[in-house]
Amino acid sequence: MFSRNGSLIHSALLVFLGINLSIISTISFAAQKNTPITKTTSTADHSKFEELKKIFKTGPEVTKACISCHTEASKQLHKTKHWNWQFTNPDNGEVVGKKTVVNNFCLSITSNLPRCTSCHIGYGWKDDSFDFTAQDKVDCLVCHDTTDTYKKFPTDAGHPNYKEKAFPKGSKKIWKVADLSNVAQKVGKTRRENCGVCHFYGGGGDGVKHGDLDSSMTNPDKNLDVHMGVDGLNFGCSECHTTDGHDVKGSRYNPVAKDTHGIDVPGRDDNSRATCESCHGVTPHESTLNNKINDHTDKVACVTCHLPTYARGGVPSKMWWDWTTAGKKDADGKHIKMKNEKGYVTYVTKKGNFEWAENVEPEYAWLSGDVRYKQLDEVINPDEVVELNTFAGSYDDPDARIWPFKVMRGKQPYDKGNNTLVLLHLFGKDKAAYWKSYDWDSAISAAMKEGGAEYSGEYGFIETSMHMPLAHMVPPKDQTLGCSDCHSKDGRLANLTDFYMPGRDNNKILDTIGWLAIAGTLGGVGLHGLVRVLFARKRRMKL
Repeated sequence: MFSRNGSLIHSALLVFLGINLSIISTISFAAQKNTPITKTTSTADHSKFEELKKIFKTGPEVTKACISCHTEASKQLHKTKHWNWQFTNPDNGEVVGKKTVVNNFCLSITSNLPRCTSCHIGYGWKDDSFDFTAQDKVDCLVCHDTTDTYKKFPTDAGHPNYKEKAFPKGSKKIWKVADLSNVAQKVGKTRRENCGVCHFYGGGGDGVKHGDLDSSMTNPDKNLDVHMGVDGLNFGCSECHTTDGHDVKGSRYNPVAKDTHGIDVPGRDDNSRATCESCHGVTPHESTLNNKINDHTDKVACVTCHLPTYARGGVPSKMWWDWTTAGKKDADGKHIKMKNEKGYVTYVTKKGNFEWAENVEPEYAWLSGDVRYKQLDEVINPDEVVELNTFAGSYDDPDARIWPFKVMRGKQPYDKGNNTLVLLHLFGKDKAAYWKSYDWDSAISAAMKEGGAEYSGEYGFIETSMHMPLAHMVPPKDQTLGCSDCHSKDGRLANLTDFYMPGRDNNKILDTIGWLAIAGTLGGVGLHGLVRVLFARKRRMKL
């Protein structure tokens, strides 16, 4: 714990002020006395329902049977982000969601619906004619299947397979017909497997997008995730992401950066367990020699200390995506695919270059809950790294705390004439689709037209970044960060410079006070010793 000028003053101050947090237990009161969780058994055996003993030919037929009993289910889902892929932020009025947000993975869903909507909780959203009010278009099975046999076909706009066919087309990977009757008769409570079908594979593959969500979280041990570990609490996603009318709590579009309410009381609160504080409280650490760790919770999010690295379950996360190199073919005109030593794709003709990483230290930023996403008509500066989303917050903001993030970086096309972001038509049978023609101008023009956005006809490439808050892959408490991980010159918070932090920063006034305190202490000790020596001599002389 040295100051920037190399002095030892801050180490002394830290000890003197009791900020050496490593001696304090980080045991959570809420988690001290763990008791085994008994999983409840459903009161209904769906295999005995006559309505489900039919031979179903399509997914919507199953849904009609479901809502004959669960009469309000589809109407509830129609009001959710999972259904609409759109959300109006109540704090700033910004319209966000998969429908509108431009990212630095495959850019957007516009003009790519049959492919992207294989992760929609509905059937048939292939174009703008999709009826969002149709109750039978809701896919009940994707969230409630317990057989692990139900899969949406990758290019059929959310439908499962109704006849055997290969994917990718022309390959030997045959997708079998889904046994819809069997799946319908064995539905149950949502599990990690159900949520993970989409959320573990966001961005086009396992671990690509989120960093703290990948296939290793399907059956993790508690060292990977102390809450979801099958040898521990064995939580499902809905233990924290509770629901009310099928509306799942927790959102990266409107996150709760600081939950000052603390432990929720059933029947009195908002029925959300999507914050650490809702179970562990706002002062979760046991008081021992002092309570300094609890003093940090007003400025530091729980996961900042309790999530030291992400992508640590054996699945790397994609950190860089360079679209500028896409479209290359070999001497025979065939597509190129290159892999690293672990078998992960580092180049593919359709998408360009990638970089992957495991056991990644997060990047840190202030987060108050006010999130802004770069809009399609918003003017950008192409000479700088364009931040696709930004988070309000600072040390002086009482609502803000320091949070850990995965930051995705890459290069993607933009409108060079208007200096705006663009949409990109990737998937489709038409010649304008980039994966058909590898013509940037045609692909951008088609997507912008479908999205109702202006395109100058001139494109270029920009470097972008996108922040994604981290909250999963929390290890046991003995693997949390220590004091010096942050309270040091080159610690994890070195880039957050809007506040003074002992052990990292130096201040002339504090340095002077500190040195005077040390000098005074040493002088006092020396003077005291000298006086004792003199008096001892006098006593000996009298004798």
